[in-house]
This record gives sequence, C-alpha cells and structure tokens, in this order.
Amino acid sequence: MDKPTIGVLLANLGTPDAPTPKAVRKYLAEFLSDRRVIDKPKWIWWPILHGIILRVRPKRSAHAYQKIWTAEGSPLLVYSKKQAELLQQALGAQYHVELGMRYGKPSLVEALERLKKLSLSQLIILPLYPQYSMTTTASTFDVVESFLKTWQKPAQLASIDSYYKHPEYLQAVANSVKQHWAQHGKADKLLMSFHGLPQSYVTKGDPYYEQCVFSASKIAELLGLGNEEWQLSFQSRVGYEEWIKPYTMETIAALPKQGIKSLQVLCPGFSADCLETLEEIAMQNRDVFLENGGQHFQYIPALNASSEHIKLLKALVEQKTRSSAIL
Repeated sequence: MDKPTIGVLLANLGTPDAPTPKAVRKYLAEFLSDRRVIDKPKWIWWPILHGIILRVRPKRSAHAYQKIWTAEGSPLLVYSKKQAELLQQALGAQYHVELGMRYGKPSLVEALERLKKLSLSQLIILPLYPQYSMTTTASTFDVVESFLKTWQKPAQLASIDSYYKHPEYLQAVANSVKQHWAQHGKADKLLMSFHGLPQSYVTKGDPYYEQCVFSASKIAELLGLGNEEWQLSFQSRVGYEEWIKPYTMETIAALPKQGIKSLQVLCPGFSADCLETLEEIAMQNRDVFLENGGQHFQYIPALNASSEHIKLLKALVEQKTRSSAIL
C-alpha cells in the first residue's frame, strides 16, 4: 500500500460519551466554556454556567439523549465514523482520513496527534458544517491553529471553511428530498430548519444567516418549489436572548392554523443526524405540530453516510488538494 501523503481531518461538533447526566455534564462544560460559543465575559458567564446550567440541564439533556441512543452509541458519532471510513475508501491510499470532535471524543487534538505522526505533505481540514459560523467552523480552526504551534515541521495546511453553495452539496440535499418524496409523497409544505444563532453574532458579522438563506433558496429551486411550498426557520434556541428568526417551534405550531395539515422537515445544515434532528425535530416538534392541529409529520434524514454525501466530501477534498497544489 502506498504511504499517504495528504491528511484529511473531518471535524464535527461532538457528543457525550454516554446518555447519562454525568457524561452530559462533562460534555456541556467543555462546549459552553468555549468563548466562540458564549462570548460573554467570564465573570458574568461562569456563575451562570456552573451555578445554574450545569446543575439543571445535564439531567434533562441526558433524558433526551436516551431517546435516540443506539446499541452502537451516539448517532452523531456512529454516522461520523462511517463517513470517515467511506471517505477513506473513496479517496484511496494517497490520503489518510481522521475524525475529530470539537467537544468530547475522539477529540480534534487526538486526531491531529495521529496525523502528526505521519510524513504528510499536506493537511486538509474539513469541518462538517456546510454553512460557516464563528461558533462552529472558527472554533474548530482555533484548535487546529493552536495545535500546529507544537508541530515542528507541519504539513502544508488547507482549510475548507464552508460549502453552502457547492453544487454537489445543494444537489445531494435536493436529491435526498426527492428520494423521500418517491417513497412517501409530498407534504403540503417543506420546512428547512437550520440550527439557530444569537442575533448579536450576526450583527457582529457572522455570515451564517446569509449562507443558510442562500442554501435553502437554492435547494428549493432545485426541487421546483414555489414560495408557498417551502419555508426557512431556525431551531435549538437557548436562553432569553434574541436569536435569528423565524424560530422553528413557533413556526411549526402556527402552520396548522394556516391550513398546513401535512409537513415535512429537512435540516440541511446538519451533516449527520444527532440530538437536534432526531429528538428535537423528529420527536418534540412532531408533537407540537400534531397538538396544534397538524395531521401528518415527517422528518427527512440528514445526508449521513449516503453515497451522494461521500461523493460530495470526496469532491471537496480533491478540489482543495488541486487548488492548494497550484498555490
């Protein structure tokens, strides 16, 4: 087998090690201590985090994780491992693919340590967030840049900061919807729900909102949907601060009163199904829709480890390899 010369770091957000309050508390402590995620001064945030949130939220979140946990473990980790495995097969022996999570295990640092041991000519960082945000993509890059300071002779670094408008991403998502329609038929409306973000972050210049709008509009266009047949919303809001709108749960609650009796929800910003899609959307928001007069609700799965998703990731890596070689 040829020795790999190009390293690929697939990065995602992360997951607790187990669906228990103790494991969730450890995970949340790491996640909510990231200054990219919570940009409030430590003297304000620390008492709230350690005095309230980490005392109350772990038990509630652990209960939610228990609903979606599989025999193999966390769905996010299961799908992410499969993505890395299939991408390695697709790229071939010239590449070495590692998976790292920003929070929890396998960590980004652990993945980078393994890559450091190889004689790589190039290192490609691919955060699995189609839309860039300072809270996700930039936080990943922070860890990578810090680690590279310990690498005496680092490989040439190339990063993919977003792929929200990449034709193969947009087409892969659209095709996943078409496949769902072929099996289950179309609903009255398709709702595209993205993870939310505090409005203050967007005001400061985070491009996330605009990129979500672009992606959703192009996916709707590829699906041939009219303006009344689809809608955009943002989920997973926490706390009392204003987040980017419209909010998913409020939108879903209002739709039956507007005559929408069947609803399909797609989450294009998630590269793998996780707590926010499988429990928040497919369970919580399904109940909200039915309780408010809706009749039929379906969640359309993320791209996960589908062949089209692996084809997209392969294209992203190979395009970055070529463009970096030119530079």
